[in-house]
Amino acid sequence: MQTHPVVRSALLAAGLLIPLAPAAAQQNPGFFVPPSAAPPAGAPRPAAPRPAPRPAAPNVQTLAPPPSQGPIVGGPPQDDAPPLQVQLPPVPDLPPMPRGTAPPAAVIGVLGIPDIMRASSAAQQVEKIIGERREKLNTDAQKEQAAWRDLQQALANQRAGLSADQIRTKERELQERITNAQRVFRDRNRIIQEAGQVGLAQIERMLIAVIRQVAESRGMNLVLHRAQVALNINEFDVTEQVVEQMNKVLASVTLPPEGVSAAVAAAPPPGTPPPPAPGATPAAANPATAPQPGPATPRR
Repeated sequence: MQTHPVVRSALLAAGLLIPLAPAAAQQNPGFFVPPSAAPPAGAPRPAAPRPAPRPAAPNVQTLAPPPSQGPIVGGPPQDDAPPLQVQLPPVPDLPPMPRGTAPPAAVIGVLGIPDIMRASSAAQQVEKIIGERREKLNTDAQKEQAAWRDLQQALANQRAGLSADQIRTKERELQERITNAQRVFRDRNRIIQEAGQVGLAQIERMLIAVIRQVAESRGMNLVLHRAQVALNINEFDVTEQVVEQMNKVLASVTLPPEGVSAAVAAAPPPGTPPPPAPGATPAAANPATAPQPGPATPRR
């Protein structure tokens, strides 16, 4: 079935159809360079000339030439530009620094972040929920794409009995539906990505605190990623302790509801007063803003 131009352009914009470009290759034979003539057998080869020694230039910096744009199509190859030499000013004298306090002796620990994320209950929850929402989005997109094809086929069957104005009207309606569906799918995909970022931000915040807690409990003051260490012993590895503590303090995270943006979910409900600024005095406790008693009424 041939795809309608309106539907084909929409599918290309939505990333639901892979364009098939015609194989049209342009041949450019270029220039033929004859090989250099080889010397006869047994002839002595000329000695390569030795380059003359160059005097050393102080404070001369050799800069790489800018990248050339390449040879012109059909023209002879262009030689690269020579390196640029720039005379730099002398290095200034550094002022002396006072002697500082030496750091304590390093007590090192290592951990594997990928192993922690795979074993984290909260990370598994985020992966499951986000995966389900993405699968639902893909299913809805495929259904909408099938509906576009059905409308295209119906329009092709009715084309013979419709006028030019009617055909343009139906094509415009189909294009509007495709445009609106694309916008809806982009918004849904953005909302799903925001939800995943919200969940990972909660996990990352708690993971930093747990790593610091485990390191302090073991007397460690330096924790490295396991992938950055070539060799270590098991006593240095605190991955299992971090995973155990993470699952205790953060078994799950709070994600925005499906279809709700993270910014909307985090906004306070209407009518909620804004939180007071740090260091501000509450209105009830501030004597300048507290309601003052009125004049006393004399008793009769």
